[in-house]
Amino acid sequence: MSGYGRGRRWAVLAALVAGLCALPAVVAALPADDADVPATALRDAVLASAGVGFSGYAVSAGGLTLPVSDQLPAVADLLSDRVQLRVWWRGEDEHRVDVVTAAGETGVHVDPAGTWTWEFESATAERTGPAPLALPAPPDLVPAALGRRLLSEAADDELSRIGARRVAGRDALGLRLVPAAPAASVARVDVWADAATGLPLAVQVVADGASVPALDTRFLDLDPTPPPAAVVAFTPPDGARVRPGRDAGGLLAEADRRLTAVPLPAELAGLPRRTLAGAPSSVGVYGRGVTLLAVAPVPARLARGLQAAVRASPDALVDRRGVRLAAGPLGLMLVERPGRGTYVLTGTVTLDALAEAAGQVPGGAP
Repeated sequence: MSGYGRGRRWAVLAALVAGLCALPAVVAALPADDADVPATALRDAVLASAGVGFSGYAVSAGGLTLPVSDQLPAVADLLSDRVQLRVWWRGEDEHRVDVVTAAGETGVHVDPAGTWTWEFESATAERTGPAPLALPAPPDLVPAALGRRLLSEAADDELSRIGARRVAGRDALGLRLVPAAPAASVARVDVWADAATGLPLAVQVVADGASVPALDTRFLDLDPTPPPAAVVAFTPPDGARVRPGRDAGGLLAEADRRLTAVPLPAELAGLPRRTLAGAPSSVGVYGRGVTLLAVAPVPARLARGLQAAVRASPDALVDRRGVRLAAGPLGLMLVERPGRGTYVLTGTVTLDALAEAAGQVPGGAP
């Protein structure tokens, strides 16, 4: 065969390969079919999608540089890195999420009785039970679950429609939530929901004053059919190290036992207190929807690490009320109570709201 003929064959092959590689991007760029669905009706469709089973591949990009101590590195990795998620979802209490981060690969298997967390590199399985309070975990970043959670308490007048998009090769209708609370640090939440099932396919959370999302999670591939139960279930393999897990509920319960509880008021920074069944008596949660504030005692061993991490940040604000810091829409404040230990105030509220709340907690500096 002549050199010209071989060159032409390779040119055709290269063009074919390039076309195949570009196909996902081309499909995603196709115009999406929109629909004349009111914002409130789309919100209702999203909430009704809780019973839809699916499997898929998603990616989450977080921009929250959290000042956590060495006891909570997984939380920082999850919310500050680009995270790849492989998801098998049969229901809210029966699903599996495999996550790959810079720290390694982890499988999270949720069943009605609790959660298995499987660390592939160390062959370690941790078991935790259901708890009213929990640290962020990989399933929280799945677009379908996150979108439902963020819209679950949205008022009608906080919602509006935005343009449709193609997400994971599917038409996705856009919905915007702009929280009404003056204390809110979230400027907006944008959700794109599957036109056929209501499943949230992409979610962006933008902090007040920011131009890029603090959290951006979306499906790249989706199959809206329930996966087999055997794929979701987990049994520790032979030779695995099995141990009980430690969650936020355990840390707070320890603090509740060791510290003298501060009687918390019915309102902080203009946010009403919520009822949280099963939470320690010393923990208070305030607000609604995407504007939430939590107040809780911190065990001394954790407080020291948090204090050091927050104070080390050049953006930390220190005054008579305590030390506080913002990471995107998430605010964090540590307050010393003489004879009562350290309290943490954290949530999706502004730094001014944190300072106001700290002054309203009994024993706080005005």
